[in-house]
Parts: sequence; C-alpha cells; structure tokens
Amino acid sequence: MIKVKIDGKIVEIERGKRIFELVSDRKFFAARVNGDLSDLSTEITEDCEVDLLDFSSDAGREVYWHSASHIMAMAVKQLFPGAKLAIGPAIDQGFYYDFDLNRPFSPEDLSRIEQRMQQIIGQDIPFERLPTKKTDAIDMFEKNGESYKVQLLNEIEDDEITLYRNGEFVDLCRGPHVGCTGNIGAFKLLSLAGAYWRGDVKQPMLQRIYGIAYPTPDELNDYLKKIEEAKQRDHRKLGADLELFSIFEEAGAGLVYWHPKGATLRRLIEEYWTQEHIAAGYQINMTPHIARGHLWQQSGHYDFYRDNMYLLPVENEEYVLKPMNCPGHILIYKSKVRSYRELPLKYAELGTVYRKELSGTLHGLLRVRGLTIDDAHIFCQPEQIVEELAKVLILAKKFLNRFGFHDFRIELSVRDPMEKTKYLGTDEEWERAETGLIAALENVGTEYTRMEGEAVFYGPKIDIKLIDALGRPWQATTIQFDFNLPRRFDIEYMDRDGKHKQVVVIHRAIYGSLERFIGCLIEHYAGSFPVWLAPVQVVVMPITDKETRYAEQVLQRCRKQGLRAEINNKSEKINYRIREVESSKVPYMLILGQREVVDKAISLRKHKEGNLGQMKLKDFFDLVASEQGGEN
Repeated sequence: MIKVKIDGKIVEIERGKRIFELVSDRKFFAARVNGDLSDLSTEITEDCEVDLLDFSSDAGREVYWHSASHIMAMAVKQLFPGAKLAIGPAIDQGFYYDFDLNRPFSPEDLSRIEQRMQQIIGQDIPFERLPTKKTDAIDMFEKNGESYKVQLLNEIEDDEITLYRNGEFVDLCRGPHVGCTGNIGAFKLLSLAGAYWRGDVKQPMLQRIYGIAYPTPDELNDYLKKIEEAKQRDHRKLGADLELFSIFEEAGAGLVYWHPKGATLRRLIEEYWTQEHIAAGYQINMTPHIARGHLWQQSGHYDFYRDNMYLLPVENEEYVLKPMNCPGHILIYKSKVRSYRELPLKYAELGTVYRKELSGTLHGLLRVRGLTIDDAHIFCQPEQIVEELAKVLILAKKFLNRFGFHDFRIELSVRDPMEKTKYLGTDEEWERAETGLIAALENVGTEYTRMEGEAVFYGPKIDIKLIDALGRPWQATTIQFDFNLPRRFDIEYMDRDGKHKQVVVIHRAIYGSLERFIGCLIEHYAGSFPVWLAPVQVVVMPITDKETRYAEQVLQRCRKQGLRAEINNKSEKINYRIREVESSKVPYMLILGQREVVDKAISLRKHKEGNLGQMKLKDFFDLVASEQGGEN
C-alpha cells in the first residue's frame, strides 16, 4: 500500500492504481503528480501528492486546448488523408494546428472539419499514451509520409519518446491529454492563416487552423461574443476611423505615421510619463538612433540578435540602427567615476528603436519595426535592490491605474534550475536577484505566478500583463536584472571604503512600447477615451450661421481653459453633424442655437449619453475639471 494526498485528504491505495480510479468528478481531466503534469491514466507507484486539474486552471486549459487540437488534426486526416501534420499547440486563447496540403482550405472545409470533430467527440475515443523508441517512431512517420514529424524526431536527443493515439490516429506529443475525446465540450474553428514552418520564410508555407473550446456551450458563446466585440474594438480599424495613425505600404511595413489626433494622444501619454518619472527621481536622457557596430558587439546584442538588427555601412565601418537603449545609458553612466553617494542613479528615456521583424508577424501597433520603449535603467548597490524594485512596482501600478487598468497578471520568470549552463551569472547572483524580486513583490502585497525557465539568459524578471475590458492579457511592464552588461562594460562605483565595486543594473519599462500600449488603450476603450486622454475633448457646434460669432467666442474660452476644442460649422444639417461627431467619439459637444446666444449658455451633449441640457459655460468647465480629476 502507498499513501496519496489528493483533494486535501490522504488515502491509502494499492500500488499501480491509476489516477482516474481515484476521481469521481468527470470535470477533472488531468493532474499534477508531485508537481509534474500527468494523464489521469498514469499509474501511481509511490507515495505522492496529486492535484487534480480542470478547466479553471491555466495548466488545465492548456491540456484541454491541446487535446482539442489533436481532435482537429484527427478530423483533418480523416477528411484529407494527403495532409501532412506539422505542430498543434495550445496558445493563450485556444489552439491551432499547422498542415501542409496541396490546396488551400476553404470556409466550407472548416465546416466539414467541425462536423467530423463533433463525430469524434461523440465516439468518446480514449487518448492513449504510447512510450516508443525514437527509431520506431521515425520508421512509422516516414512510412506515413509525415516529413515534419520525422524532422522533429531527429532533433530529439532521447532514445525514447511518447506518442498519443486516438483510434487509428497517432501523433507525436509529450502530453498530457484529457482522458477521452468526449471530455471536450463545445468548440469552434475560428480562422485560417498562413504560417511558415518554424517561422522561417525559407521554409514551406503551411496552413494554420485556429480554434477554441470550452466545457459548456454557454462559455463558448460568451467567448464568441467577446470575439465579435473585439473585432469592433480592433485598433487598426479604429485607428483609421478616428484618424489616429497610418502604416503606409509605400513607406514600409511596421513603420507608424501618427496623424495629428494620434500624435496628440501620444504626446499626452509621454507628458504624463515625463512628469511622473521626474517626480520619482529619474533623470531623463536621450541617445542617438545609431551607434558603431563594436558597441553592440561589446554588449552582446550583435551575437544574440544580429538577425533582428539593421546594419548600416558608414564610411567603411558598420553602424547599427539601435534595437534597444541599454548601451547608450551605460555610456552616459561611465562618462565619469561614480560614487556610492550618487546611487541609486536612475536614467529614463522614451527611446525609439528598430527591429527587423518578419513581415508575417507584423500586426498594427502591436508588432512593429520602429517602436518607442519607455526604457529606464537603475544603477544601484546590492543593498538597494529590494527598495528600488518595490518603487518600480508601485510606480507601474500607479501608471496602469491612471490609464484605466486595475486588473493585472504578474509573472516572475526565473531560470530553469536543471539547465543552469544556459544562463549567465553565478548561483549567488541569481539567488540574490530572484530573492530581491520576490521580496519586492511581497513588500507591495502583490500576488504572482512563478515561471520556471522563463527568465532571459542574462537575468530573472517580472512581467506585468494588464487585463483589458474584454479580459485579454497584454504585456506591459517588464522589470529585469542584468548580469551581462555590468561585466561586459565593467560598470562600477566607488564604495565607502574607496574600492571600485560592480554596480547592479535593473532594466525596466512600464508601458513596454508606446505603440503596443496605445494599441491596447484603443481597444480597451474602444476608441472612447476618457476626457483627459481624448485627442479632441470638445466640439463647438453652431446650429446655423447666425450663431457662428458666438461659437467662435465659446471656442476661444474653451481653449483658454486648456481644453482641446474644435468648431464644426459645416453646411450640413445639425443632426447630421451631431451623428458625425458622435461617431468620432469626442467626449462633449456644445450645441449653440439662438436661445444659447441670448442666455449666454451652451446646450451640452455627452458621448454615449446624449443631451444633458442647457448650462452656463463656467458650469461646463467645472464639470470637465471634476471629471478629469476623478479619472484615476
């Protein structure tokens, strides 16, 4: 007999029992055994702790969606036997599978695939885990013409791998999976896209089918409604409709051109950033857009990121269009000997950088080639780490709250303890850095998820993903330690004892990139920005030409109050002009007729709320001031 802790209780069972024999509720479809993900068919052979997984957990959703991707691949192979299988992972929202087929899938094909998937789910076919010798798996996939699976197998070092079988369908996979196809409740295939094998433009173009699945039809329908709403909030569509930005193909993909309204929005975001950083003790600096190639060789970026960098020949020497701002800040720090009395020294910059992203990965403002990062580097002593990290977390929360984000997902990315050779820095440095990040998170009372193996090679980090109005996560704040640059650039300070000691460098960005942050803001607010952020806050609208003179006076008074105001005295009828301004999502309209001229007043309309009645202009200014003050 062995002891198993499950569902908060310790039970004694016979060795060799399978997990599903201990589970009475069908909602559970996978488990963690001593922390390792496992199928419910796994035999229990020793004392252990079993955590059952359902759809409510991140790990459970990943297993669920990955299983749905296998069911989709099984359906495709039944309907299109000539299709070659590539990969089919779970993603943040749902799953996809890549196929190589000699003709494009059509919308009608997706409908047929959905119908076949429903049949497979109805048959409740078990997912069987098959430990297999790699050589035998290669022989099988070669015989079946599955060249992509053979390529993946040849890259695996282990002699034994795992396959999963559903009836006659067999796929290469580590698992785990749900117990049977019938565990999948409601699903929908969402879209088709092209995708290069391994993301390499030199490789074959595959066809990718995206899908989503939920335990119940109601949950699926709620998600599909959010998808439809997301389409209406798409920042690319709203960016054009509201005249915020353009990306001109003739000028180059991934390069953003800000229209006056978009530039105003961006300026407001930058001004708030500058004001708050100066108040928090940061010093603002500026660095050039290009630098000599050897600087990037010294920093290590040349070796690790060369394929994503723009290289420029200048007078028989290679320059680089900067992909990040770190080396420039370090050069400024090293421009003189620094004392411990100066630390922490905080440099911040809204620095535009350039990265050679593949054209297929570009997506409006969310993935661009020219981006502005709100970079800052904190140069400090080891004993200052926790306090400075806590200050960054507090500042980040203040920023995100100001822009209407109050729900966050915080991740602590640390190195894989089994793969230490993949990371720079000593055990002592990693321990100090990870301990500092954890202490800072706990000091500010912040919950977080520990992400093993997700650290960058030069240090651990904290990522803050903000949750928008549709519940979607967006990468925003990043706080990183760096063991690489202090050594490569020999960054030091003179301590109390007169000795030079290596400084600690903390990288951090709160917005992340301005482009991505603004894209997120547009979708979060669906283009209806709060008054303090609206590019145009007020439109003054005379009903006829008779009120034009008074309208000009009202316009000037609005501008003297610091409001971003425009006049709309077009020749169209007033109702048409009201609809036009309403569609442009301006917060306020001041309608002026003869009655308003006589009463020296305005008739106020508010976006989404309609007519608020007549009031004095001063009362309107008080209303706007109170609204802007309350937007925190």
